[in-house]
Amino acid sequence: MINVLLIGGRGNIGSGLRTFLPRLDDDYQITSVDLSGSVDLATEADAQCDFVDLDISDHPDELSALMEGRDVVVYLARKGSLSVMNAMTDLVFTALLQQDSVPLMIASSSVHACDGAYSVHEEPWSIWAERRFEDLKPQPEQIRSSIDACPVNDYGAEKAYVEQWCRQVADAGHGAIAARWGGINASNQMIQERGYFALWCHQEDAARFVHACHSTHKDGDLPSGAHYFVVSNNTYNIFDLEIPRREIGYEPTHDAETFYHDR
Repeated sequence: MINVLLIGGRGNIGSGLRTFLPRLDDDYQITSVDLSGSVDLATEADAQCDFVDLDISDHPDELSALMEGRDVVVYLARKGSLSVMNAMTDLVFTALLQQDSVPLMIASSSVHACDGAYSVHEEPWSIWAERRFEDLKPQPEQIRSSIDACPVNDYGAEKAYVEQWCRQVADAGHGAIAARWGGINASNQMIQERGYFALWCHQEDAARFVHACHSTHKDGDLPSGAHYFVVSNNTYNIFDLEIPRREIGYEPTHDAETFYHDR
């Protein structure tokens, strides 16, 4: 059994992990801790539904107890202002490090942690976002996962803070990876957001990323403290996937261009 705790598992990313991780390996047993009343966005009948309703900020000891004996913790939840969010991140990572056997942590960063490195509203990526690919010769160089966080707003700053915590966990000798999630939605469709096709991630590929992290960690080869962009195998990705392919064996299978073939 691969015992997983999702912190905030009823949302866009967590609902996909509850669906697709067990399809990748039926040893996955997943518990999701969420605020009471959180809407479950899972759309498939086989999504695992072991739920715990808990405000972790009010009950850190109960969160710590829920982490006990887990193989993997995936931190997905977010709330409030930057200071409130960072306080919750402190609480989650402190609970993690209190465990006698510290689980692998996969914590949510975002492509938006690196908004200072690109913009779909400024050239060259604005031309890319308009799908005017022939007007970009040569094509712009993709942004590599190794780039440091360079946030431009509070949302990006909270994700950069998560990445700092992952490095602290690694420095303490434990496994932690920051997932710079791309655009993930519960219907796995293309939404009306500028340049979405260039950073889209299918829920199944998000699960493949978590599975790759766990497998590499189990084999003792995980580069703990790293951060990776997590997007699908899109023809027109802004982000380079070569590093997570090489380092953890991440192999996404979906392509946003499937939504454009009939246009």
